Amino acid sequence: MSAFIVAEAVEAYAAAHTTAPAPFLQALADETRATLDSPQMLTGEIEGRFLEFLVFLAQPRIVLEIGTYSGYSALSMAQALPAGGRIVTCELDPERVAFAERHIAAAGFGDRIEVRQGPAGETIAGLDGPFDLVFIDADKPGYLGYYEAVLPKLSARGLIVVDNVLWSGRVAEPESDEDTDSTRALREFNDHVAADERVVCVMLSVRDGVTLVRRA
Repeated sequence: MSAFIVAEAVEAYAAAHTTAPAPFLQALADETRATLDSPQMLTGEIEGRFLEFLVFLAQPRIVLEIGTYSGYSALSMAQALPAGGRIVTCELDPERVAFAERHIAAAGFGDRIEVRQGPAGETIAGLDGPFDLVFIDADKPGYLGYYEAVLPKLSARGLIVVDNVLWSGRVAEPESDEDTDSTRALREFNDHVAADERVVCVMLSVRDGVTLVRRA
């Protein structure tokens, strides 16, 4: 399965015309690819800059991330946090937590990013909010539950950002017996958000598809 929606050459051209990541992000990306399972889950440099721009524009006080993986997206967003802003990021896998915390500390953002280990649903339930920005990039069958859990805790001008919504184009193909649980879950999630009268959304073909959601 390709990690991109647009042609690989076009993706490479876009990356070449995007400001290069900070050295600490490049080091994190290199070690992720060399040592961790599922390196395709790494947030790319284009999407990392995209997330940084969203934080720069929204100036959130509290960011909630669901799915830390190796910490690239959290560190990307942290670069644009306003004074006093912080990120709470949720990760189930202890190896990934340790990896992310090490790189977060080395980059000097340990006081602005808190990694919470455990089921994301439990972490969300224990947080009062309101969240000014929520980034969902975790297990795809869990997306709908995460969305419903964070929407009531979203601030008035808050933004939900959801990754992998195009799933390499699989969601746009006819339903098949060969569809994975993730493909089916993403189709259901996408249809649910598009029909949700509580929100306004836009789906973008950035990397593997990103949907932005705000209150209506």
